[in-house]
Amino acid sequence: MDYINLGRTGLKVSRICLGAMSYGTPQWRSWVLNEEDSRPFFKRALELGINFFDTADMYSLGVSEEVTGRALHDYARREEVVIATKVFHPFGDGPNERGLSRLHIMRSIDQSLRRLGVDYVDLYQIHRYDPETPLEETLEALHDVVRAGKARYIGASSMYAWQFARALYLADLHGWTRFISMQNHYNLLYREEEREMLPLCRHEGVGVIPWSPLARGLLAGARRLDVSGQTPRSQSDDFIPHLYDDPSDDQIVGRVVELANRLAVQPAQVALAWLLSRPGVCAPIIGATRMHHLEQAVAALQIQLSEPDIAFLEERYRPHAVRGHN
Repeated sequence: MDYINLGRTGLKVSRICLGAMSYGTPQWRSWVLNEEDSRPFFKRALELGINFFDTADMYSLGVSEEVTGRALHDYARREEVVIATKVFHPFGDGPNERGLSRLHIMRSIDQSLRRLGVDYVDLYQIHRYDPETPLEETLEALHDVVRAGKARYIGASSMYAWQFARALYLADLHGWTRFISMQNHYNLLYREEEREMLPLCRHEGVGVIPWSPLARGLLAGARRLDVSGQTPRSQSDDFIPHLYDDPSDDQIVGRVVELANRLAVQPAQVALAWLLSRPGVCAPIIGATRMHHLEQAVAALQIQLSEPDIAFLEERYRPHAVRGHN
């Protein structure tokens, strides 16, 4: 396993992050693994050298945090792992059980710590931008979470570059804790982040930890956009058509498969190797419901794509509408 500093900090994370959205309860989503079936993935991830684990309060409505916390407690020392969780999405029906108000952040961090069974998280992230709450209120609340020792660092997720730039500016202006990471939508099928967000992150020393690095499985080459329902997730994930529907997407998937065959590796490994080669990308967040998904992702670290390989993969890309911020 390779390790990298997360942004311009001393925090070292594995170059693959295991995302825990797939672990919790199938009552939330049919493709989610229950706790018994989830635990081997945490154990194997640690054996492979992964020290970075990402979850969120909304995943399985809190059960993912519980499963993650118990597994890491049983299989690792607290000092060995970097635990990240997120806040924003509704966690109840009340108007104050969502968003990034001070009230919701302060309540949510305590509930997440209780479910994870820890005194602090290493990275506390806002799951999305909240246009209904003053940004100053959100940033000051997050700063107080860090000052209280409940989080070591804070991170952000998908938003427009101007919004993130403003957040960094306000934090500097007021002396508040700065975001150290950006968890954004970035893969071979969606590269709009290369226009402004990625250059901003590199300039500001913010580590990039992309979500959906395999484009909801499309870049694994096992299914196509024009065919639905091949997997339990594709049957129930109504987000896929809102993210990937451009005719060029299938052409890019075809090139990933072609290059994988040429290199005698898996398509998913080619897609991850490309992402890992991009400037500023620290640790793609991968989901795994089969053990070979996890093992292949780690093996992708050994693949070095040539410049002609990269050009071959990128050539068919066409500009997309901005997606993934909602």
